[in-house]
Amino acid sequence: MEETRPVKDRTGKLLMRGFEIVSSKTNQELNLPKRSTQAAAGYDFEASEDTVIPSAFSNPFFKGLTVLTLGKLKNVRDNEDLQSMLKPVLVPTGIKAYMNEGEYLQLVSRSSGPIKKRIMMPNAVGIVDADYYNNPSNEGEIFFQFINFGIKDVVIKKGERIGQGIFLPYLLAEGDENTEKAQRSGGFGSTGQN
Repeated sequence: MEETRPVKDRTGKLLMRGFEIVSSKTNQELNLPKRSTQAAAGYDFEASEDTVIPSAFSNPFFKGLTVLTLGKLKNVRDNEDLQSMLKPVLVPTGIKAYMNEGEYLQLVSRSSGPIKKRIMMPNAVGIVDADYYNNPSNEGEIFFQFINFGIKDVVIKKGERIGQGIFLPYLLAEGDENTEKAQRSGGFGSTGQN
């Protein structure tokens, strides 16, 4: 069931962090992230659709490395082609997160991912900034990125738990208020323009 902002608890206190389903997926029977145990720090995220994460060994780039014939790979024209082959797979969640200023949502992989499925997050830890919420590009939908270092393709099914999100505060360096900052204008990966 989708929560809407502002959210209040049983006592009427206004809550300042939480999750919502993005508007384009409100009728797709998605679950909001939740903690599995009383002491769990992370909220479990589920995939919003079936997604295939191809094995690194099925990638033509890696096949080429094994026989040292990079120059003979079919349909590879230059380094840009090689770069596009090595992109991680983005698994959509259909979820967006709102939070207070001075907080972020840290995305981490499930401990079972590398052991059971041979998948891992290439960025190790994802960071969702507070201003990602409701951005005009993708409404703030959260994605987990994965690479598959196993020998078989991995199919992530809709509703399967794929990672965790942990709300955390952050600190600012001295003089930060004197540094010019841009307004977010895009969605996923939009703060890393360099």
